[in-house]
This record gives sequence, C-alpha cells and structure tokens, in this order.
Amino acid sequence: MSDNQSSSAVPAETVDKPESKKKRWGLVLSSILGVGALVGGVFWGMNLVDPKESEEYLALSESHSAVAAERDSLQSDFDELEAGIAGREEAVEERGAALDEQAANLDTRDQELQDAKDKVVAREKAVGKIEAEQLENSVEDGVWTVGSDIKAGTYRAKEAVGSDCYWAVVKTGTNGSDIIDNGIPGGGRPAVTVKRGQDFESKRCGTWVKQ
Repeated sequence: MSDNQSSSAVPAETVDKPESKKKRWGLVLSSILGVGALVGGVFWGMNLVDPKESEEYLALSESHSAVAAERDSLQSDFDELEAGIAGREEAVEERGAALDEQAANLDTRDQELQDAKDKVVAREKAVGKIEAEQLENSVEDGVWTVGSDIKAGTYRAKEAVGSDCYWAVVKTGTNGSDIIDNGIPGGGRPAVTVKRGQDFESKRCGTWVKQ
C-alpha cells in the first residue's frame, strides 16, 4: 500500500454508523419535542389560570374594597358633619337676626319711654309753673291791700264757695267803713275785680286766683 493511500484512510472508530446516526437524531428530536411540550404546557397553563382568581388578586381586591368602603364611610361622616355645621351656622344667623331685631325693639321702646318721661317732666314743669303762678297770684281769706299785698286785677274763686262766703272791696285806709262793693254769692265761683287804693276782704270763701 502506498503512502497516499495510508494518509487518506479514516479510522474505523470515527466513521458514523447508520445506527448511531439514527440514535442521535432520535435524541435531538426527543429533546425538541420535550422543550416544545414544556413551552406548550407553560402557555397552556397560563391560558388556563385566570389572574383574577389568584390569591394575590383576590387579596388586593378585598383590600381595595375595604379601603373604598372606609372612604365612603368617611365621606358620609364628613357630609353629615358639614351639613350639621351648616345647620348650626344657619341657626346662629337666625338667632343673631332675632337678637338684632329684639335689640332694635328695645331701643325703640327705650326711646318711647324716654319720650314719655320727657313729656311727663315737661307736663309736671308746666303744671308746677301754673301752680306756682296760681300760688303767687292766689288770695286766701283775710284782708289784702291791692298794690302791696296783692296785684290789681280780677280774682275768681278756685272752687265753688259755700253759702256762708262773704267778700267785700273797701277803700284803703277806711278800716272797712267805706265799702265799694261786696257780696254773699251763696255758691258757684264768684269773680271780683280790684285795683290800687282798695282793700280786698274775704271770709269763708276759700282761695281766690288772679285771672
């Protein structure tokens, strides 16, 4: 055998036998099928399991529902509290308006009372003035000289006189002997006019007031 023939020869161990190739291809095919089955199983399992039915999802959903319920409860409490505050504010405003009206009525009443008091005081002053003037211009029973004791003018009995009333106008300085005028009215309210140089005498006639 030549050198060329000896160098191109292949050892018997390195040559694939047909049975060996078939076995190797069978292993590869089995591996591919196994991987495919595994992948298919994974996808199949993912398609079969609903995420919404998982424990994690159900726990989160339950927690979310609890939070939502608590939120709704807090919102309801807040709305109720806000309504209560609004109601109390309205009641306070109504009470304030009522108090303002009452205060205004009291002010009006105070003003009316003050006006009435002022009128009473003014009337009392007027009456007092009249009474003072009447007292100043009044003549009781006695003998009075016109010009020094009493003023000249007409005097009228303040009240109705009795039947025993007597009055007289005499000339001053005559000690009653020179009678100018006199009378026994017997009732009513007689009037007498006197002037300077005369004396006025009154007996049981009460008070005479200058007109």
